Amino acid sequence: MRRAPSLPRRPLWEGLTAPSAWDRPTEQAVGATGVRVLTADGASLLCATSGLWNVPLGYGNEAVADAVGAALRSASYLSLFRSSHSYAQQTAETLLSLTGEDRYARVVFSTSGAAANDLTMKLVRHTAALRGAPHRNLVVGLQGGYHGLTYGALSLSGDALGQSVYSADRRGVRHVSAQDGGEQLRQLFAREGDRIAALVLEPVLGSGAVVLDDAFLAAVAEVRAVFDFVLVADEVATGFGRTGSLFASERWPVAPDVLVLSKALTNGAAAASAVLVSEAVCEVFDRRDAVFVHAETQAGTPASCAAILATAAEFERLDALRLAQDLGDALDTTIARIGEHPGVVGTRGAGCFRSLLLARDGRALDGAEVAQVVAATRRAGAIVQPGPSCIQLVPAYVYERRDLDELETAVLHGLDDCEVAA
Repeated sequence: MRRAPSLPRRPLWEGLTAPSAWDRPTEQAVGATGVRVLTADGASLLCATSGLWNVPLGYGNEAVADAVGAALRSASYLSLFRSSHSYAQQTAETLLSLTGEDRYARVVFSTSGAAANDLTMKLVRHTAALRGAPHRNLVVGLQGGYHGLTYGALSLSGDALGQSVYSADRRGVRHVSAQDGGEQLRQLFAREGDRIAALVLEPVLGSGAVVLDDAFLAAVAEVRAVFDFVLVADEVATGFGRTGSLFASERWPVAPDVLVLSKALTNGAAAASAVLVSEAVCEVFDRRDAVFVHAETQAGTPASCAAILATAAEFERLDALRLAQDLGDALDTTIARIGEHPGVVGTRGAGCFRSLLLARDGRALDGAEVAQVVAATRRAGAIVQPGPSCIQLVPAYVYERRDLDELETAVLHGLDDCEVAA
């Protein structure tokens, strides 16, 4: 296709925004430090998204940056295609030790949460085939769940994300509600349980911060006791203390077979993710000496492994789990005060992963209206995340009291500027 001569020159295709909204100095970041993002128009904005959940220890952690730099100088690039290297071996050992050495047995490295979910969908189907059940190829996700925007993860995601436009293949995917006490889950397994390879769950749905309740998790335990499938915990968003415990799935009544990690894994310093696999799944491959056909050029490189190891060390040095728990408690008070605004009709979430449900004249806000609140809050000095009829607050664990006060003021200004009222 020829380039239309009237089009402005825009070398960067900005993600998840219409072309009419590109090239705005107010939206273009030029730097970040601590809990603040600097923009091209000279503003210093309080970040209440941890850089899209990725930076719980704050921007510019020197220990992580130094570790990445040292790895680049000492090893540059090493691949995990048909071989291994010491950086990846040490990192895998560290990740397994964080979860308890008897819970998971092996680590597969990937490059993002979405790519890790693609990997996992291949893994569970291969596992079923090795167990002599190639017909067991369905993967079940949740309505409203989010697992990423790569082709496989897009199919698994339960949000409306243009799947039909991109011809995402959802023939091997099913979705059930997480808000009906598990009734749809039970019905699905009653109909197709012998065809289901895996159930993939976010402990807290990334879109809207909806926490899986005890009734739904009890239903998961029920079907798990009857049917032979792989239970996957997608903790890309919730891992490493975001909801209070190191991993939110630790509190499930039945342990996952696979744990998917990314985001906080490197404090945002590298494109990295990790899939931790139980001994039971690994044994299926070992018994058949089967090759799992998956690898990624940038997965498990020395630099990304160094970022993971340094982040784990910083979590321990800073006692980040305690910081997250303390911040979650303080956030309760902040959210309660914001919740007194007439436009806030409820809250969801846990720990440092929260959402404020918004309405106007008794009607839940639509996507465009939520975007207006996000923009108004940004003009008031804080970056928040849009969600379905809500805004989401996902602050870094290093927030201080004055940061919470500033966030409260900015959100209230954003709501007032948009005249949001129930």
